Formats: sequence, structure tokens, C-alpha cells
Amino acid sequence: MAVIAKKCPNIRVTVVDISQKQIDAWNSNDLPIYEPGLPEVVDECRGKNLFFSTDIAKEIDEADIIFISVNTPTKTQGIGAGRAANVKNCELCARKIAEVATSNKIVVEKSTVPVRTADAVRRVLKCNDKGLDFQVLSNPEFLAEGTAIDDLMEPSRVLIGGQQTPGGLKAIETLVSVYAQWVPREQIITTNLWSSELSKLVANAFLAQRVSSINSISALCEATGANVKEISRAVGSDVRIGSRFLSSSVGFGGSCFQKDILNLVYLCETYGLHECAEYWNQVIKLNDYQKKRFSEKMVSKMFNTVTGKKLAILGFAFKKDTGDVRETPSMFVVRDLMAEGAKIHVYDPQVKREDMFSEMAYTCNVTKENTPGLEDLVTTSPDAYSACEGSHALAVLTEWDEFKSYDFQRIYESMAKPAFVFDGRNILDHEKLREIGFEVYAIGKPDPDDFDDL
Repeated sequence: MAVIAKKCPNIRVTVVDISQKQIDAWNSNDLPIYEPGLPEVVDECRGKNLFFSTDIAKEIDEADIIFISVNTPTKTQGIGAGRAANVKNCELCARKIAEVATSNKIVVEKSTVPVRTADAVRRVLKCNDKGLDFQVLSNPEFLAEGTAIDDLMEPSRVLIGGQQTPGGLKAIETLVSVYAQWVPREQIITTNLWSSELSKLVANAFLAQRVSSINSISALCEATGANVKEISRAVGSDVRIGSRFLSSSVGFGGSCFQKDILNLVYLCETYGLHECAEYWNQVIKLNDYQKKRFSEKMVSKMFNTVTGKKLAILGFAFKKDTGDVRETPSMFVVRDLMAEGAKIHVYDPQVKREDMFSEMAYTCNVTKENTPGLEDLVTTSPDAYSACEGSHALAVLTEWDEFKSYDFQRIYESMAKPAFVFDGRNILDHEKLREIGFEVYAIGKPDPDDFDDL
């Protein structure tokens, strides 16, 4: 919404939320999320044509176009638990719009939702007792955290779906005219409602599939002496395949990939497409395997025990340039190492301690109540050097650029010996680290001690 305000100074944009705390944060200099470039955009537009408010009824009534941008988490109980998306918040938004609106509106799904959610939204809106006309559109985002502002400023495409009726087509063109103020018209794709809704799920599924595909090959590389980086380069040079999302790692995380694939699995199951469901579910299984494989390798290489050992975890966010910890692979590795009795010291330049523990409780059910001494088992360090001091191993679990520029000679001298490095992102200079004296293990790269013909 901030980018729309920046690119369309003639349009008044108001972001509303029921949380006064959230709105206060958006109206301050300490925004509630970390995203490079976002503070500058908000500062430029706030108070001019970008506003943040808790007066939901007033802003709904005054708006011409209403975007529904609410969370749609995976259900934790009931029918479809663990796979289906909970679209309760979408329905609540629709009911509020129907309740307070006094004029016709265009209602746009911005949230990632199961295909045909727009039908439920439309039916709720149609039940208004004022004879109002609501046109429902789908307009999913394809941005990536860490590069979101650039992705919005220069999108590869904008997707808008709506009913193929006179009213629906008119609503589509109205929204097209907003984006066309900075996006070339040929990059604005229009479809029917259902194609737009499903496209977002499929896009994320395809991206996650590529990550799991190369991660499956990383295991084979470690067993055979091949190098996954060389494999990625060779395969990615084929223009039919391309090089994006072929970087092997400890696994994918974030709020979208797993949730959207599980949603896709559930949709396939719902329509009786069980072979399709199993195909996509395998992407999740491989991701879980990769995370488990990494933590098990750490234990096995460290003489099959990490009990009582200090281990430094560099990076807790699911990717660089964000503070987002949802479904982060680091959390699962930390959980496994805690179960082995390790003493974990985490450093991440953007992640807050309370966010770490909140996500561990929500996703892994690791809490102070069921994990005695949790606060002592996991220490958040102010910098990487203090995290590594006295540790038996360091594990790189987020690809923050700063991790590549550290004084590893200093780190080595401060660690217990032998000093282990486990690179879950393949961002470090492994040969240089070995020259310093580290024992280095990396995703998809063979251990030189295991092969004499590399």
C-alpha cells in the first residue's frame, strides 16, 4: 500500500487495523517490520496521501477500493488441520464491509487464499441489506521479503482476476488503471477470479519445489563427491531451467512456501486428486528431511554428542534482509540441538529474542512450560564474536552478507578445539577456513577427508 501511495500521489491510501499498537507503530519512526527501503517510502508519503488508522468503519465507507490483506494461517485443528488455510479473517472482513458500507465498492483479495475463496466473500457481501453492488477481485502479491520494495516498484507482473461479466470487467479495468500509473500495461495480466487465486499458490509451490529439488541433489553430492554449486551452475545454464532458486541450503522457510503448498495439497485432496496431493506433499517432506539432515550431521561430526557443548548459531531469520522468523529452518535445527543437550548461542542482526521464542512456541510447541531451563538453553548474543567465543562449532543458517566479512582467524582462536564450521548457506570461503584450522562441513559439498579424488 505504501508503494501505491508513492506511485499514485493522486490516490488517498489508508491502512486500517484493529490493533492500536500496530497502527501506532506505523505512525512512528519504529515500523513494526523490517524491510529495506520501506521506512523511506513511508516517510515520504505518510500524512500526505498515506494514512494509518483504527477507524475501520469510516475508512471502509469512504473508500472506492478495499483491499483485504489479512493473515490466512494453516488451520491447527478441525477439518483439514495442518494443511487447509483458515480464511476466517477474510470472511470477517467481508462481513464488516457489508455492515458499514453505504455505497458500491470494489473489494480486492490481497491475501493468499485457497481457490474459490472469492465466492465466499462475494456471497457474504451480497447479503447486505442496502442493495449495494460489490465487485470482488483477486490481486495476489508476488514480492519477496528483503526485496519487497524493489519487487513492487518494478514488478515482473501484476495479476488481477475478476468475474468475466460487464461489472467484473469494469472493476478489473479500474484496478488496472491504478497499477498502470507505473507498471507497463503489458505486464498487467488479467484473468478470471479462480485463475488468479490459484496462480499465487502455484507460483510459491513451484519456487519451493526448485529448492527441495536442488536440496535432494545436495545429499547425493555429499555422498558421491560432486559439488552442488557446480551442479547448480551447470543445470541453471540451461535457458529452459534457469539459475534462480537453485542455491542449496538448510531448507526453505517463511510464511508462504510451506503454508501455500500445504494448502495446495489439501485442495488436491478435497477434489480427489490424491496423486497430485502426494506429489506436492513430497516437497514439504524433502524440506523437513533437509533440516533434520543438517542437525544430525552436526551431531555426528562432533563425535556423536553435543551435550553440554556451546554451539553458535549465526542467523535465525528465514532469509537475509528480514527479521521474519516464521517457519525458519534455524528454529528446527535449534530445536534438535536443544534436544541433544547443547547450549545454543544465537546471533542475528535483526531478529528479536521475543520473536524467536514466540515462533518456537507456535510452530514447534517449545515453551518454558514444557522445556525446563529454556531461557538458559538458548542465549541471544549481541554479536557473532561473543556467540562464537568458547563454542565448539558455529553454524551459518541465514545468508546475511555480514557473515562473510568476519575475522575468522579471531573467531577460530576464541573457540574450543577442534573448531567446527557448518555452513548451511554455502556463503563462506571453505578453503580459507580450512587453512585457518577449522573443520568445515557444507551443504552439498563433499568432505575432503572422505575422498582422495576430488
